[in-house]
Amino acid sequence: MTHPIPSRARLRLLVAALAITPMLAACAGGGNVKKDTRYVARDVNTLYRAAQDRLDRQQYGLAAALFDEVERQHPYSPWARRAQLMSSFSYYMDREYTPAIEAAQRFLSIHPGNKDAPYAYYLIGLSYYEQISDVTRDQKITQQAQNALSEVIRRYPDSRYAADARLKVDLVQDHLAGKEMEIGRFYQRSSNWLAASIRFREVVDKYQTTSHAPEALYRLTESYLALGIPAEAKKSAAVLGANYPGNEWYERAYKLMQKNAPSV
Repeated sequence: MTHPIPSRARLRLLVAALAITPMLAACAGGGNVKKDTRYVARDVNTLYRAAQDRLDRQQYGLAAALFDEVERQHPYSPWARRAQLMSSFSYYMDREYTPAIEAAQRFLSIHPGNKDAPYAYYLIGLSYYEQISDVTRDQKITQQAQNALSEVIRRYPDSRYAADARLKVDLVQDHLAGKEMEIGRFYQRSSNWLAASIRFREVVDKYQTTSHAPEALYRLTESYLALGIPAEAKKSAAVLGANYPGNEWYERAYKLMQKNAPSV
C-alpha cells in the first residue's frame, strides 16, 4: 500500500506538549544501553532528564528504556505517568511498534481520563498504521489500524488528532477494498464467477467511497454476465453509469452490455 508516512518532525511537534521542562539540569552522558539503563537508583528528575536527553538526540531505543526505568523506579510519581506516554512515543520513533502499543495501552488502563488520553489512542492507531502491509498479505493489521484510528475519531471527534485519523481511515478503507478486489480478480481468472461476484459486491456495499468502487461495479457486470444473469449485470452497469458517468469503467461496462446483452 502506498500511503504517506507521518512526518517524524511533525510527530515531534505533536509530542512537544508532553515534554516537561527539567527541574534539574543533570544529564546522562555517553555510553551504551546497559550503562544507561542498568538498575542504578537515581532521583526521578535526573532519570527523566536523561531519558529526554536521549530522545532529543534521536536515540529512541535508549530513550524508551530510560522512560521505562522512570516508571520502574518511581511508579507513584507524577513523572511515571508522563514517562509511560513518552516511552510509547520513543518506541514508535524507533519503529518498535508492539512495545509502543503496549506502553500506550498501559497508560490508558491506569489513566483513562487523563488529558493526554487522546494522544495515547492516536499513538496506538499510528503504530498499527505503520505496519500495514501490501494487499497480497494478511490484512489483520490493516483492520486493527482501522479500528484503532476509528476509536480516536469516536472518542475525540474534535481533537487535533481526529482530523489526521480520518485521513488515515480513508486510506485504510482503500487498502482493504484493494484486498477484496485482488481476491475477486483471482476468482475471475479461475472462472469462479460466483465467488468473484461476492468479493466485488463486498467492495460496492462496504467501500463505496473508495477508488475501487467503479472497477468493482464493472467486475460485477462481467461476473453476472458470465453467470448468465444479464438483468443483474444491467443493474450494476446502471449504478456505475449513474455514479460515475464519465469513468472509463462505465465506458467499458456499456460496451460489454451492448455486446453481450443488448436487448436487456
